[in-house]
Amino acid sequence: MEKVKLPKKVDPARCALNRLHYDGVFSASLMPRVAESTQGIRGDINVSLNFGADAQGLLVMQGKTCMTVSLQCQRCNEPFDTTIESEFTYTPLRKNAEVPDMPEDYDTVEVDDVGEIDLVELIEDELILSLPLIPAHENEQCSLGKFDQSFGTIPTAEDRPNPFAALEGLKRK
Repeated sequence: MEKVKLPKKVDPARCALNRLHYDGVFSASLMPRVAESTQGIRGDINVSLNFGADAQGLLVMQGKTCMTVSLQCQRCNEPFDTTIESEFTYTPLRKNAEVPDMPEDYDTVEVDDVGEIDLVELIEDELILSLPLIPAHENEQCSLGKFDQSFGTIPTAEDRPNPFAALEGLKRK
């Protein structure tokens, strides 16, 4: 199946009424903030979008995005490639519109003056939020992972003495 380039902007209301499904790619050059946050983007960004309405009658855009990036391991400082994935559900709203009661899984996205949303910016935001806070190899793959050890055992709460037990003894005197 051939991958097609996705539109940069869409009208979510029109797409939802037509129950459109987009399956395609964005070029890595369209994601400069992701490139700045990583050591580089490997290949294109795969995106799948479904537009429709939910049981409450809310317009919904559900999507999934995936890309491969190079990150710097914070343990050994070596670069490594990893796959970043994100799933999301948005309800488009006009500026200053009242937010309806929505399920917890839904986020809102503001449409512009002509009723469109910028897909590139939205997908880039989702990918940035999906980046790991502290990128690191798996222990088995990291050259310093074998040194990531802990020694001894941590006592459970019942085994530890109460630090205020001495105060209780003083209180009784």
